Amino acid sequence: MDTALYLLPVTLGDTAIERVLPSYNKEIILQIKHFIVEDVRSARRFLKKVDRDIDIDGLAFYPLNKHTAPEVVSGYLRPLEEGHPMGVISEAGCPAVADPGADVVAIAQRKNLKVVPLVGPSSIILSVMGSGFNGQSFAFHGYLPIDPSERIKRIKELEQRIYGESQTQLFIETPYRNNKMAEDILKTCRPQTKLCIAANITCEGEYIKTKTIREWKGHLPDLSKIPCIFLIYK
Repeated sequence: MDTALYLLPVTLGDTAIERVLPSYNKEIILQIKHFIVEDVRSARRFLKKVDRDIDIDGLAFYPLNKHTAPEVVSGYLRPLEEGHPMGVISEAGCPAVADPGADVVAIAQRKNLKVVPLVGPSSIILSVMGSGFNGQSFAFHGYLPIDPSERIKRIKELEQRIYGESQTQLFIETPYRNNKMAEDILKTCRPQTKLCIAANITCEGEYIKTKTIREWKGHLPDLSKIPCIFLIYK
């Protein structure tokens, strides 16, 4: 096993490990003793899910979130610099994609340390795959503005890009505001614009559906409290 910073995908929800992660990932994980994690509790749960006999108390965890100072993050890589493999674990899905793990990867690259991304579920990629939209050119924008007028303005800007650049536009919302976001999209976008709603990807109740704005009106599902990605295209 190479001494490297391994980017370890996790399940997107309460999904069986073997459904979404290669067995090779487990082989790598069981050889790592140092983990940089978005949330220590969820990381420990994930590792127990990978192998219930794993010695959790024998592992070292380094919390990484948007509030972690860069100099602290840089210090996290000391075990790797001393020759020990390390792993990065996100809250869900692939680390370093729309995730604070990107900060530690950037530092590892600057220090010329080896980085190895492992295969696993990415809700961004899976939603593009299932949408029927342009998979050659797409952009993920994370969360749109909370302010209603600013959010409407942003949706209009993204819609202009799909017609001007033929680029699929993706964005997310806090689960309890999903329904409001869907309503705003229907109010704002052109009737012929296509909207894909991708929810609970790889989990029980997975829902990936593409319709025009006109077709969605009066037929929106209840999206409250579930992870969801919205995609628009022409």
